[in-house]
Amino acid sequence: MLDRTTIENALSRLVAGFESLRLDGKFDEPNLDGTPGDYVSFDAWEWPQGVGLYGLVQLWLARGRDAALTQTLTGWYDRALARGLPPMNVNTTAPMLALSILWRETREDRFEKVLNDWARKVMEEAPRTPFGGIQHDVSDRLNKGELWDDTLFMVALFLASYGQAAGRRELVEEAVRQFLVHANFLADRETGLWFHGWTFEGRHNFARARWGRGNAWITACLLDLFDLADIAPDAAEFLRDLLRDQVAALIPQQMEDGAWRTLLDDPTSYPETSATAGFAYGLLKGARLGLLGDDARQAGRKALDYVMGQIGPDGVVGGVSYGTRMGHDLQFYRDIPIQPTGYGQSLAMLALVEALKEAE
Repeated sequence: MLDRTTIENALSRLVAGFESLRLDGKFDEPNLDGTPGDYVSFDAWEWPQGVGLYGLVQLWLARGRDAALTQTLTGWYDRALARGLPPMNVNTTAPMLALSILWRETREDRFEKVLNDWARKVMEEAPRTPFGGIQHDVSDRLNKGELWDDTLFMVALFLASYGQAAGRRELVEEAVRQFLVHANFLADRETGLWFHGWTFEGRHNFARARWGRGNAWITACLLDLFDLADIAPDAAEFLRDLLRDQVAALIPQQMEDGAWRTLLDDPTSYPETSATAGFAYGLLKGARLGLLGDDARQAGRKALDYVMGQIGPDGVVGGVSYGTRMGHDLQFYRDIPIQPTGYGQSLAMLALVEALKEAE
């Protein structure tokens, strides 16, 4: 297992790498309102940055709320609020998760109104599918009748976190409802893995892709939900059983070098670092909490070694697949390009923060 000094050094490089990310013109994805989409650089308000901020806030907690990261986090949000926030959708909700944790710890008045207003919008304005699922609408596309794995990480964790911190039980209960609805349509009964998406417009799972990063969102979500909020015992036990079922299917799909592929059960697809980091985080955390066994711990350690090997001298994580829309065939996933992103940095941070706890 890695020693604390090695882990801390790698975490510091990851923070520097995250802050160095810049949009280079390679990806031009305009939003529905005509504004330019930015899914790479540090300061945009979108889902990659939101996931990145979640990694930073977890590192902030692990380091005892140190001053440098406090300034990084509060400065990021103050700049964003001064610019004005974008319209609410699934992906623009992602930065609210880290903000809810920052507010929980600091109770800064300027953040409370923002969180409260955004939670109201999610509850009252977010389009719903049958069964009350939150439709996966994003900044550059409306996805009528669609449920995606990603929604649980981008929206449900925020509702749970802010609901718990603000004493609003209805938000926590809505988060649990989203987990249950998504599990009903996305968990693959044949394997225990999860499909990327489901559509009520035809009632199918698209390409039936058992997509790596989508499954990593689920592994992380199913553990972090219990950190962020108090969950009713019956629902909690069901969700833990879902986690164990997924992990039992995940471990045999791990490659010899510790990675998982972008399509977990497709040997023709490439190894993908962000999914591997998400699994490392979830497996190590689940083992530490006694929810998973030693086989999960060993797989998590092996995955962590792989992730460490993907962190460049500049702190930028390599081997990360770019943002992935819903694929209608498996070749779509095999063709997603590799691109450094905030979520790649963040998922590696989460894995290393969990490794810190194990090292202690």
